[in-house]
Amino acid sequence: MFQKVLISDDLGSINQGVHNCLQSLGIKNIVQTQYCDDAYLQLKKAEKEQEPFDLLITDLSFKTDHREQKFPSGAHLVEQLKKEHPSFKIIVYSVEDRLQKVRSLLQDHHLDAYVCKGRNGLAELTQAITAVHTDQQFTSPQVANATQANVKLEIDEYDIELLKRLANGHSQEEISQQLKDAHITPSSLSSIEKRLNRLRIHFKANNAIHLIAIVKDIGLI
Repeated sequence: MFQKVLISDDLGSINQGVHNCLQSLGIKNIVQTQYCDDAYLQLKKAEKEQEPFDLLITDLSFKTDHREQKFPSGAHLVEQLKKEHPSFKIIVYSVEDRLQKVRSLLQDHHLDAYVCKGRNGLAELTQAITAVHTDQQFTSPQVANATQANVKLEIDEYDIELLKRLANGHSQEEISQQLKDAHITPSSLSSIEKRLNRLRIHFKANNAIHLIAIVKDIGLI
């Protein structure tokens, strides 16, 4: 089992719950942080002292405060750490359950496990820690579809942004202006119409309302 584990979550109560979970597995060397930047510094310090951590368990969302952060979210931290040390073990423990986000972390950044916070969260976290220790990937049941071949999607964050704005009731003309104001490209009405039409065809949606219903059902937005 892992010998040295770092927990990163901005809520002390969550940190304590994860701490108790680790202790139940016989892990005694546990360090807790409430900022991603602090987690990164702890990991680098331990590496420099040749006493590295075996595992990081991190949330994705961290509330902003007076401290300016190099890593504003757990996703940024995961991306950087996996870039530096691809084999380093990381488990995300989060309320975020959008399949697109989960898929990106698992497939693009080779995350080792994704556990959803909730009623069964700590039990699933225990399963995840055990699985990751034996080099297996783990996902909570509610996001397990993120890695299935039949839901692999050729869409990007721009598509997600369009779908979110459409779901919020904005017309294509309004979305075009909003993107121009935010300096997001492409922002022309014709480009937006083409992208949304491609998404309707991809998801076999009859219209925009049907499209939004489908992408919500599969957890894209």
